[in-house]
Amino acid sequence: MQARRFPFFRIGIIGGGQLGKMMAQEAKKMGFFVTVLDPTPVSPAGQIADQEITANFYDEEGLRKLLAASDVVTYDIEHVNTAFLKACPEKDKIRPAPELLEIIQDKFRQREVLKRGGIPVPRFAPLEEDTPEAFRSFGFPLVQKARRGGYDGRGVAVLRGEEDLPKRLQGPSYLEEYVPVARELAVLVARSTTGEIRTYPVVEMIFEERAHICDLVLAPARIPEEVAERAKELGRKCVELLGGVGIFAIEMFLTENGELLVNEIAPRPHNSGHFTIEACATSQFEEHLRAILGLPLGSTRLLSPAVMVNLLGEEGESGPPLVEGLDEALAIEGVFFHFYGKRETRPFRKMGHVTVLGETLEEALEKALRVKNILKVRGRGRTMKAPKVGIIMGSDSDLPVMEEAAKILEEFGVSYEITIVSAHRTPERMFRYAQEAESRGIEVIIAGAGGAAHLPGMVASITPLPVIGVPVKSSALQGLDSLLSIVQMPPGVPVATVAINGARNAGILAAEILGIKYPEVRERVRAYKESLRKTVEEKAEHLTTTFDGDG
Repeated sequence: MQARRFPFFRIGIIGGGQLGKMMAQEAKKMGFFVTVLDPTPVSPAGQIADQEITANFYDEEGLRKLLAASDVVTYDIEHVNTAFLKACPEKDKIRPAPELLEIIQDKFRQREVLKRGGIPVPRFAPLEEDTPEAFRSFGFPLVQKARRGGYDGRGVAVLRGEEDLPKRLQGPSYLEEYVPVARELAVLVARSTTGEIRTYPVVEMIFEERAHICDLVLAPARIPEEVAERAKELGRKCVELLGGVGIFAIEMFLTENGELLVNEIAPRPHNSGHFTIEACATSQFEEHLRAILGLPLGSTRLLSPAVMVNLLGEEGESGPPLVEGLDEALAIEGVFFHFYGKRETRPFRKMGHVTVLGETLEEALEKALRVKNILKVRGRGRTMKAPKVGIIMGSDSDLPVMEEAAKILEEFGVSYEITIVSAHRTPERMFRYAQEAESRGIEVIIAGAGGAAHLPGMVASITPLPVIGVPVKSSALQGLDSLLSIVQMPPGVPVATVAINGARNAGILAAEILGIKYPEVRERVRAYKESLRKTVEEKAEHLTTTFDGDG
């Protein structure tokens, strides 16, 4: 019989959001030491973890520190530096494997892998040219999906006819047939390092139509048992095809004619599985930890019918969160409230969730709808509806870096747009973007480029708006070429240049510029910097205590 020394395992989590937080809570309950890497100090998961590394998901030094501190490393987010993780000597301790994650990151490639493996998916095709003819030849109605970066309703455009083409997405994408859907389903599948597999009950997802974000999850789904068994088997086939280790959420369409089509796969705990915390014998978070550590998998038995309600930020409101109706909601029997600890609310941002149990699914749903009407997450500030910051880059390969600017702007409640504008390959598009940005309401432009990196300077030469340049790290000269190209601008054409891959700082600088005009943004930046100060003081106090203590 094996004996383990406390702490029994050291778990590293890339990503400090709500999924990382709930994973960390389960890990601490089981006696594990947890280290979290996230760009936001005192992230939701960082509030629970033993140790937090403040670095973005592409920071190689931060990732090295996380790997050194951990027996096993996993994720709560897909958008991470898979190139570095694939090449690092400790790649065997990363689960799921970074090669699998790389497939998941590119939704078009994910579709191709599934189709080649015999998994039923909607008809799809790459969008080679952004022309009306390309959309017409595929056939309306259709769904356009961004290849990378889309989540929670972003990166998806439903185009029912040519009249909807102005709503089409910019940047690399693919087209998919519009499927008449009877139900949107999901099934969680856990697969261990030993090959052991367990599936959870199939759930039904109901979406918030305005933002196309999951609103309710019903467990079990309102489908015949025969359909549920087919969905479970399909989920198992997907995970086995990918060679996955950990918990996977397989989202599916149940069509009006009874066909099951796989929509997409999440290689981590998922919003559709939050109900498992209270309603199943083993939560999805504990099961994920068991799977990546090679421990026996737990029972996935449903203990009670349940409905999960996502607590979304109210439309038109942002700022520090105010929860309305908590006392009244908790007075309803079988209600379990989870708040994620995010400092700012925004329209439709996931701020928490509620799981409601009932003797029957109908009872749980009735109570859940009452809770949904009572509980509101409001904000103290107003929301900018039109984009105020334009984030542009020369290639989709720059997106993992430039997304950091978008994320920090979201924290500050600043609206933005993000697209690809190449100075060399699409000079006419670049000229048009720079010329029209001011008239469209853009007030600051963040431009990222690598190598010759002409994009920020060229845009700055055309527009009167302030331009912030982000030098993107190149393979040849490690970003030094990009930095020198952007920073060495002639008199009269300034570009505010941040560090190599410093998109997060670019987003902060853009918010500071906007803060001159928008007091609510200025106060959010002020609060953010105050949180940085407190974090440093806490770390200094901890270090002082460590060296002044015994021994």
